[in-house]
Amino acid sequence: MSSNKNTTYFSHPTAVIDEGCTIGEGSKIWHFCHVMPDSIIGNNCNIGQNVVVMPQVKLGSNVKVQNNVSLYTGVECEDDVFLGPSMVFTNVINPRSAVNRRGEYAKTLVKKGATIGANATIVCGITLGEYCFIGAGAVVTKNVKPYALLMGNPAKQTGWMSEYGHKLNFENNRATCPESGEEYELQNDTVKRVS
Repeated sequence: MSSNKNTTYFSHPTAVIDEGCTIGEGSKIWHFCHVMPDSIIGNNCNIGQNVVVMPQVKLGSNVKVQNNVSLYTGVECEDDVFLGPSMVFTNVINPRSAVNRRGEYAKTLVKKGATIGANATIVCGITLGEYCFIGAGAVVTKNVKPYALLMGNPAKQTGWMSEYGHKLNFENNRATCPESGEEYELQNDTVKRVS
């Protein structure tokens, strides 16, 4: 990764890139974004229009952040995460305008390969498992298992997804992704890729 003085990434002229942030090689930061100090953006990320990246946010490599997303202090996204348009993170459980809760920011961890759909809301203090898939408009209030598909408000698990983003249909606890051909196994309400 390179600091914001390096030119190994692209930033649109309207973007505000504060001193003290770290932005990886090949990343692109588009119109009207604000990247704040002590934040880390990995390599080959794409930060869409009107995104704010607050201090101490960490993004891995190849993270795609669509338009109108606010990444608040306490949010960490691992590699290959997709954040859909206007999805929402929070970082305080019980906010009040008149009460300073800066010392109470809760961590939200989005694991490798996870997808969060447009207009979904992720309540702070939880972990979204590897390659989980959060449907558009879902409101997620609890930890999410790897490969789980969640939909609705409040979000409920409705199935399992492959690493290529296809719903898995299990027979005898085995499923195959129709696009990649990768095989998955379901045991004890947990999915793992086996080939």
